Amino acid sequence: MTHAARPAPDTIVLVHGFWVTPRSWEQWIAHYEAKGYRVIAPAYPGFEVEVEALNADPSPVEALTVPAIVEHFESVLRGLESPPIIIGHSAGGAFTQILLDHGFGAAGIALNSAPTEGVPIIPLTQARATFPVLKNPANRHRAIRYDFEHWNYAFTNTFPEAEARALYERYAVPVSGGIIFESALANLTPGHSGTWVNYHNEDRAPLLFVAGSEDNIMPPKIQWSNAGHYKGEKTITEVVEFGSKPHLLPAAPGWEEIADYALAWALRHATTPPAIVPAPAAPAEPMTV
Repeated sequence: MTHAARPAPDTIVLVHGFWVTPRSWEQWIAHYEAKGYRVIAPAYPGFEVEVEALNADPSPVEALTVPAIVEHFESVLRGLESPPIIIGHSAGGAFTQILLDHGFGAAGIALNSAPTEGVPIIPLTQARATFPVLKNPANRHRAIRYDFEHWNYAFTNTFPEAEARALYERYAVPVSGGIIFESALANLTPGHSGTWVNYHNEDRAPLLFVAGSEDNIMPPKIQWSNAGHYKGEKTITEVVEFGSKPHLLPAAPGWEEIADYALAWALRHATTPPAIVPAPAAPAEPMTV
């Protein structure tokens, strides 16, 4: 018995992370469209406005919840004619994992992904990067915008300062304090949080974690730990690490190499038929245990 070849995905869905909007994908959108792909970069609910407007009125950020984000992206994916490649950055990497677990996508790429529930590692650099939010319990009900110093440490620590400041002005928006607190406490709170996934899901599409070696907020050890939680024997989960890369991979020098690597990996695994596991042959003689 053989499987028919799967058609190659013709659509790419880009899922942005926290502290930024779909604008952070602007270079990747043009790059993939130039290759002939349909590219969709949906915004979180309420994030459909420009960066400047969201900074002026952060109320949509305050109202944001993980279930609302996931439900919104699922509605977008249900409207597509065929399963797309899903690429998520930072928190978008966690949402990519959730969407794959829910049966969406032909393949998923998680760039410097935030962890899903159950990943216990909290590196010191991550604690420092999220401290401006978590230092005050009252921030749980606020939209918190980083100043340049903290945003630079978390996102653009390998950039020249002038370039980092330009990216801060172009991309940075507030983050939902409530979601950051929920994520930080996910492993301490009874029951499942919004970032729970079934690590044993055998029907999940292939998933690649991409780690930037110089990422402070979601360093490589988080990517390796998150990937190691997946236990399905028939699913594909891999990790690749790029040297000298910070958290803001969509804008980091050499981003084209990362974009092309991610696309090639996704196409290769999305079009590979599932392995056939033959049933064990019946013994010639009755067996006694």
